[in-house]
Amino acid sequence: MKSKLISLDDALAPITTGSTLMLGGSLLRRPPNAAVRWLIKNDIRDLTVLTWAATTAIDLLAAAGAVKRYEGIYAGLFNFGLAANFRRRVQEGAIEVRDFSETAMVARLRAAAQGLPSLPIKTLFGSDIALKNPEQIKEYACPISGERLQAVAAARSDFTILHGYVGDAFGNVQWPLVRDSDDVDQMMAAASSRLIVTVEKIVPHEVISRRPALTYIPGQMVEAIVEIPFGAHPAAVDGFYDEDQAHLEAYVEASRTDQGASAYLDRYARQPGDHSDYLRLLGGLAAVERLAVEREDTWQ
Repeated sequence: MKSKLISLDDALAPITTGSTLMLGGSLLRRPPNAAVRWLIKNDIRDLTVLTWAATTAIDLLAAAGAVKRYEGIYAGLFNFGLAANFRRRVQEGAIEVRDFSETAMVARLRAAAQGLPSLPIKTLFGSDIALKNPEQIKEYACPISGERLQAVAAARSDFTILHGYVGDAFGNVQWPLVRDSDDVDQMMAAASSRLIVTVEKIVPHEVISRRPALTYIPGQMVEAIVEIPFGAHPAAVDGFYDEDQAHLEAYVEASRTDQGASAYLDRYARQPGDHSDYLRLLGGLAAVERLAVEREDTWQ
């Protein structure tokens, strides 16, 4: 097997302005924020972004003016309110939005994973979602039954970026024994063309192989894997650490204006040399480790 463990710089270097990206995570759990800060620092713009329930990652990119089109089921900051930067850009007409229901987005991911151009659904009949997106949602008659159905376009992207729990150098990524069930990162991995995964911790392959059933992303799907502890900060990684409430509250306050959001990005995305510098701004590992949750380490 070939090692796929590389630096964040090398992993994200193929991503260029104008790319279509799929970003993983669900609400304030595991958004790939370290990778997003890298994109902002390197002035990657004009992006089409596909997500599930997006929070910090899409709002940071919107604050940087990096998003031209958004496709997903939700964009906000969950219990911290609206995604102010995203909202402003949409209202200004800078971001084109295509909304999908959860069932429709799952069908899109399954279509891409199966190499199909679309899959049929029935859940958007009577919804303005279908009316406002005739290029990706089309009504047709089933050639077998004659039943009226809707075809939703496959969720295709140039690159998919996920943040995970642990992995090995060969790109095998595992989740904890106890976890929530509202994830589609596994579907995103299967649907991806080029998959980049950042993880909290790299462990030896022997540790991964002891419990193969915990592997939700096998290494053959992965182009590059990067060890980025606290890579979702200021959001959370379930089973590892909680969201940073104080930091998120300060971010929400800064995001009330474009000037405040730009100053935040200067301090936390554009000026730090790398993720280690970002953590030093927060007070170092000792400061962020106060967010850690008690757990039994599956990967000892």
